[in-house]
Amino acid sequence: MKLSIGFRCAEKSDIPFLLTLRKATMTAHLKSAGYHFTDSNHLDRINEYFSDSHIILNNQEPIGLIKLGVLAERLHIRQFQISPSFHGMGIGSFVLDVVKKKANELKLPITLFVLLDNPAKSLYLRHGFYVEEQLEKEYKMRLDIKNEAVNG
Repeated sequence: MKLSIGFRCAEKSDIPFLLTLRKATMTAHLKSAGYHFTDSNHLDRINEYFSDSHIILNNQEPIGLIKLGVLAERLHIRQFQISPSFHGMGIGSFVLDVVKKKANELKLPITLFVLLDNPAKSLYLRHGFYVEEQLEKEYKMRLDIKNEAVNG
């Protein structure tokens, strides 16, 4: 399958896709962490900071979400999900490279939280993130941008 990755701002009409995506990518990790989310809980998370939401596209079809907060002191990845059928294809790395370019332009570090048992942690570590703090159910991770060349 040829990949052609792009982005667009999320719209309210994307909410059914985002709910399906979130349940497919997060339910097992949330249960493992002791959370029991209902559809209403998932919708609350989808709607929180909705204006920061960007749909990840492959050949113009939605396959994921990156919710990126641009704050005064950092870029914060609020949510990052890719449809399981697109895992292992390098899309996560591509998206992180785009975020790293943005952080480099803004001269800001990148932060995120990832649940303790979420295998996405290894993706972040491969991209230079480090664990800043281990909390009860998640890691607080950070990537300091050193104004270097970024792939992509």
